[in-house]
Amino acid sequence: MDDSESFITEEEATTPKKSFWAHLNDLRTALVRSVIAIGIALVVCLLMADKLIWVLEYPLSRIDMFEKPKPTVSFLIGSTRLGPYAVTPEQFPGIKPDEAPQLVFQVGSAKVGDDQVATLKLLPPDQSGAPTLKIRLHNFGPAEAFFIAFHVGIYGALVLSAPFWAFFMGQFFLPALNIKERRLFFRWIGWSVALFFAGVLLTYFGLLPLALRASVEYSHLLGFEALDWRGDEYITFVAKFIFGMGLGFQFPIVVLLLVKLGIITHHHLARYRRHVIVLCFILGAVLTTPEVITQVAMAVPLYVLYEACIWIAWYWDWKKRRSEQAATPEA
Repeated sequence: MDDSESFITEEEATTPKKSFWAHLNDLRTALVRSVIAIGIALVVCLLMADKLIWVLEYPLSRIDMFEKPKPTVSFLIGSTRLGPYAVTPEQFPGIKPDEAPQLVFQVGSAKVGDDQVATLKLLPPDQSGAPTLKIRLHNFGPAEAFFIAFHVGIYGALVLSAPFWAFFMGQFFLPALNIKERRLFFRWIGWSVALFFAGVLLTYFGLLPLALRASVEYSHLLGFEALDWRGDEYITFVAKFIFGMGLGFQFPIVVLLLVKLGIITHHHLARYRRHVIVLCFILGAVLTTPEVITQVAMAVPLYVLYEACIWIAWYWDWKKRRSEQAATPEA
């Protein structure tokens, strides 16, 4: 009797097998419950859409985190702020070459005699640490705000309801596994979830601000202004980039699973390095937006993970050979 049979309990052995239609009904029940959970989460996310949008806008505040601060000038007219605009000490002689003040002028008016004249007042320095490069998001249609809220709600609902639909789908699949297979399943699922969130966090705090800044600089290189963006395009870009990187980080799970099944070895992985580089760029185009910036931002981490898979596969092979040598009696 092999190892998997030794882990089958008496209850599992005596449980009557279900028919095909019974399994199909169980699958339908799991799917319906999952859809209901996602629907409830969608309603919750729509009620807090403004907070979710603030989370997606946060990378804009880190868009110049690797750049040396530059002196800027902003103009405040009522509740509307124009700028900040980068300036040079030659344009504003009061700025010292080694300083990078964030100057804010308030535009107002005052009555002088019978005339109303414009005034310009220098406000105290801004100590909030706001970025010197300010991207403004706009809606250019009456229905865009509703579409943005719905798109953000969908992404948020999938994440918020993940424990529930994963539990419902697990109720359908897990009864088909024995105890040993369940342990392996939960171990691989645990690594899959960890890699997914590693990809999301790496993108959110590191790659996304760099990609946004690179997009602005490339627009300036082409002679275009890039400080005003469509809100729906920005939200779509950020959401696809974040979730695409999370899915892309499942690549090592697939590779190592093929190694465990004996379909490939570390020799195969090392042989097809050049092909994998192309595959990483293809995944960058499919899982995120089809742009050079996002493709490179995704391809580099994926290839680093692939190299890690080669070393892990080599270690597994070395460990297996060592155990076989220890089990083989000496002549």
